[in-house]
Amino acid sequence: MLREPFLIPFFAFAAGITATRVAPFRPPELLLATALFVAFAFAARLRSSRKLALVCLNLAIVASGALTATLHPAPNPPELDARDGDFLILSGCVVQPPLLTPGREQFTIELEPGARANVSLIVRDGEQAPPLEYGQRVEFDARVRKPRNFGNPGAFDYVHYLARRNVYWTASARVSDGIHVLDGRCGNRAMAAIFALRSAALRRIERLYAGDDYAIAMMEAVLIGESGKLQKVWTDHFRRTGTYHALVISGLHVAVLAGAFLALLRLFLLNEITALTIAAAGAWLYAAVSGWSAPVVRAAAGFTLYLVGRYMFRRGRVLNLVPAIALVFLIADPAQLFEASFQLSFLSVAAIGAFAMPLSERLMPRFREASHDLAAVTRDARMSPRGAALRIELRLVALTIALWTRIPQRHLLRAMEPCLRLFTWASEMIILSGVMQIALALPMALYFHRISITGLTANLAVVPLMSALVPVGFAAIFTGLGPIAWIARQLLALSAGVVRWHVQFEPSHRVPDPPFWLACALVAALILVAVAARYRSKWLMPALAAALTGFALLIAAPFEPEIRPGTLELTAIDVGQGDALMVTTPQRKVVLIDSGGFPLFGNRTKPNIDMGEDVVSPYLWTRRIQHADIIATTHAHEDHVGGLHALIENFRPAEIWTGAVPEQSPESGTLAEARAAGIRVLRRRTGESFDFGGAHFEILSPPSEYEPGQPDNNDSLTMRISYGRHSFLLTGDIERPVEDELVQQHLLSPVTVLKVAHHGSKTSSTEEFLQATTPEFAVISAGYLNLFHHPHREVLERLWEHHVDTLRTDQSGLVTIRSDGRRITISTNAGEEILRTLPGPLQEW
Repeated sequence: MLREPFLIPFFAFAAGITATRVAPFRPPELLLATALFVAFAFAARLRSSRKLALVCLNLAIVASGALTATLHPAPNPPELDARDGDFLILSGCVVQPPLLTPGREQFTIELEPGARANVSLIVRDGEQAPPLEYGQRVEFDARVRKPRNFGNPGAFDYVHYLARRNVYWTASARVSDGIHVLDGRCGNRAMAAIFALRSAALRRIERLYAGDDYAIAMMEAVLIGESGKLQKVWTDHFRRTGTYHALVISGLHVAVLAGAFLALLRLFLLNEITALTIAAAGAWLYAAVSGWSAPVVRAAAGFTLYLVGRYMFRRGRVLNLVPAIALVFLIADPAQLFEASFQLSFLSVAAIGAFAMPLSERLMPRFREASHDLAAVTRDARMSPRGAALRIELRLVALTIALWTRIPQRHLLRAMEPCLRLFTWASEMIILSGVMQIALALPMALYFHRISITGLTANLAVVPLMSALVPVGFAAIFTGLGPIAWIARQLLALSAGVVRWHVQFEPSHRVPDPPFWLACALVAALILVAVAARYRSKWLMPALAAALTGFALLIAAPFEPEIRPGTLELTAIDVGQGDALMVTTPQRKVVLIDSGGFPLFGNRTKPNIDMGEDVVSPYLWTRRIQHADIIATTHAHEDHVGGLHALIENFRPAEIWTGAVPEQSPESGTLAEARAAGIRVLRRRTGESFDFGGAHFEILSPPSEYEPGQPDNNDSLTMRISYGRHSFLLTGDIERPVEDELVQQHLLSPVTVLKVAHHGSKTSSTEEFLQATTPEFAVISAGYLNLFHHPHREVLERLWEHHVDTLRTDQSGLVTIRSDGRRITISTNAGEEILRTLPGPLQEW
């Protein structure tokens, strides 16, 4: 390891940081441990025990890593003297200028140093938002809330993500209420200049691609890192084919720009160190203009460290440079070790150094040797035996073709050389892409539940095209010339075309969370492969076989889902102001009921989040659920079917059950696509009664003669599911008319659990309805501080008067109720757990 002296210290330092996550430590203890291990290392070195000295020194680094982590505790979030959701007068400094989106303008203000708020400024038709700039002091009325995570296992930690950027509140304000720009400036001049440069670049892109929203959004994302205008439909194919990394600002952009800049500087006959220094300065400027994106900052730091090494006449080694840069960042901010961006950035580069480069050096040298001056026989003696043998074989092939076709052999040899270079380049890219796929498979599965198959070849074209787009795009920005902008547009179109072609072959397969043992085994196998390749060990092939086996198991995921047999389970997934339920039956069948979404009304802008893909699916994957037997939709309102398409694609149900679906609703189009894909779509109606998966299902509404008009709450599919002594009543969004009809027709009977209709609205859960059902427990799915004020106080009071234990997703997050036929067990994401044995209404098993 002497060639990579930073490698072991990095792992030791990271191990110390990780140790603080599993055990409490105090700084004095760690400081003492560090000092003792350093003393032991010094004593061992004096006794000429070099190995013992290295062991003690690395233990000291472990202790110092833990010490660094304890000295960087998570800061206590600042507080406002107000309740969550109150209207306040905010006054602060604009530190992130506005990002214009349809109907809304978003920007960030700093109320006090280190305390920021993200502001959404609602712009109605005919209104004009004020032109805000960095460094302006503003004052306005806004509704202020603390950000909140979805309360489900596996949910993205949005609160932590914002806190890492010193953002502790979200605020919404209306232009009509007035945004007042105050006198004076704030911020600093350097950042003001950087934001002015950034704004100028964005304006230039909008001018060059005027009228083409797709090109504007993609160019701003690829070149400047401004992704606010991207739409998921534009980027979905890139995500599915594993080429999305080409669209986001990353270290690749820095490498491409630095390479182009270096080549340009070398044309002016500047020496290497001077050119590298100017290029490094340019990399840091680009990091600032692109919004200090973490991958770009890391790449700029790596480029700077490489410059220092070259200045000291040191040869750059990937496996030494990467841990050295990582150590610098971890010393400054140990919490980065647990961020996906940090892990993927350094793992990708480390994979190149540990796997791709050794494989390429072992397999490709003879092809490189054969691709230069193939006709020069005298060069064979100076080449490796395998390279010389290949050159002789190629000459024999050329001679055979020449005798057959009468084409001069020298012409054939000259034609072979560029073909060999192309073959060598393509082979190295395939090796690189394959290595990256395997090395990054585990974090990609854990964070994104996606491992692309077609990315192996898609990246061969997309990476070069997008790499060419970066310098060409910046040339268009700097010059403002339309022809150069046109070239950049064509490169973007070619990349999109390659991705569209590949996506038709990409299987719609998602990867659930792997078992802990598999994750550990795959990591160990990859480390063993790297070590065996480094020392040319006989264990290389067994280690490689183990790594490929682990990779195959990760993709295939042949593991049982976490579903309890002999148990009827109802789980209300926290999707905010919407509904998404999961029912698992005693025979381990999975029924998903509704998919969440956002209630849309008026001119409200739809958030750029898919509840099915981004909230519901990740929870199911944490339980290793890959297939749903049934997906049921209660009715066609957006807060119930907004994520339907994603759930159908991710979990491939055998059947879809529906209530009353209007022909013109968005849901009808999704159902038509499902039918075309071979999925059976059943319209359930009152009176249907059947057994499924060991439980008994009864459909209570809508009636068979019911014909829907516009999407309405009373279109809802209502069902009762029974098992043993217990029954669950799932009501969708039915309101008083349907509830009264069910009471009058004597379709209701006492139930154990009631999913409260319409999120607890006062239009539902009438006194007569509750008297007929007499639930023991009630579950309300509602959004935290939602605009509709659900659940309504009257409904909560009625439930209390009927002695119903009520659980709410806006308070407890995910709610799970299980029945083994005799006992009820309730647990929530907030940690509450209730175990009760209820007599309940007796049901047949």
